[in-house]
Amino acid sequence: MLDVEAIRKDFPILDQIVNDEPLVYLDNAATTQKPLAVLETINRYYKQDNANVHRGVHTLAERATASYEATRETIRKFINADSTKEILFTRGTTTSLNWVARFAEEVLTEGDQVLISIMEHHSNIIPWQEACRKTGAELVYVYLKDGALDMEDLRAKLTGKVKFVSLAHASNVLGVVNPIKEITQMAHKVGAIMVVDGAQSTPHMKIDVQNLDVDFFAFSGHKMAGPTGIGVLYGKEKYLNQMSPVEFGGEMIDFVYEQSASWKELPWKFEAGTPNMAGAIGLAAAVDYLEKIGMDAIEAHEQELIAYVYPKLQAIEGLTIYGSQDLAQRSGVIAFNLGDLHPHDLATALDYEGVAVRAGHHCAQPLLQYLDVPATARASFYIYNTKADCDKLVDALQKTKEFFNGTF
Repeated sequence: MLDVEAIRKDFPILDQIVNDEPLVYLDNAATTQKPLAVLETINRYYKQDNANVHRGVHTLAERATASYEATRETIRKFINADSTKEILFTRGTTTSLNWVARFAEEVLTEGDQVLISIMEHHSNIIPWQEACRKTGAELVYVYLKDGALDMEDLRAKLTGKVKFVSLAHASNVLGVVNPIKEITQMAHKVGAIMVVDGAQSTPHMKIDVQNLDVDFFAFSGHKMAGPTGIGVLYGKEKYLNQMSPVEFGGEMIDFVYEQSASWKELPWKFEAGTPNMAGAIGLAAAVDYLEKIGMDAIEAHEQELIAYVYPKLQAIEGLTIYGSQDLAQRSGVIAFNLGDLHPHDLATALDYEGVAVRAGHHCAQPLLQYLDVPATARASFYIYNTKADCDKLVDALQKTKEFFNGTF
């Protein structure tokens, strides 16, 4: 059991009044709040150690470089990668997935296929659309069954033509957690490369990339109590050695001649220019903070919240919840609509009650088109949320329903 009240004290942003109500922050799938440990680490870096990394021999540069590279080892252990050579720092999940799709452009040929699902975030759709457009490969979608990934559809479409499979570990709309280990085994049997969008799973559960056996795994710092502008791409060393750098310039080179250049070894050949040192160091602080709590405990806490609030939401007449009703398949994300009320109006009404949720298409327009809804509201939970937050959400929804003429 988490000591949530103690955890909440680590997040000063939560202690505020919004529209004359105590803030209930339920937009964690978009971004999480940052604990004092992260804020203080970033502040300390800029106050004491700020210098460019890998370039200087003076004391500040050496301290900054040591901290930056220590973060790589922190991340390696956090996701159980085999080597720090497999840990690349990026701007976030979007950049990471774009890098992999760019690699795919070097591999795909006409007649090949890339397999994704209809539940993907745009960051795991558009890069593959572009890769297929440029190479003549075909982008194939797996659809849903009972609000979750249709595994029969996946098995039918996962043929020898498929060269890449790219799936969300957990959906940012449906909250469904996909069986990535099983799918990876299936993908490898047909010779496909397995890519995983871990933006919505890494903050909430223990990740072991070697156990999953995935070939690429991407995630973002800001969704796991870390700073914005920093993310990670894990890739198996054999594939990273085959990949060409996406950006070129300082730091990623071994030697530059007038008409050619050679690259540094992994992982630095992918990290051109001055990196986000403060972001990386802040991410390490976030990982340390989460691991002190325990990833298994974090997952259990969120499951407890979902088990508590889900039936209360189901009991609200006129409320439609999207995704699987099997709570064992769900993460701490619940997307819903209330009658014919537009999700933006619903989110605004909830905000009047101090409850912050998301409204819109959640960068998943193909999924919402498939569900035949223009938008949804979305509540998403994290380590600092409580059952009282759940009750406030339910109460705010009831008040909103009454305000808009009671029934739908």
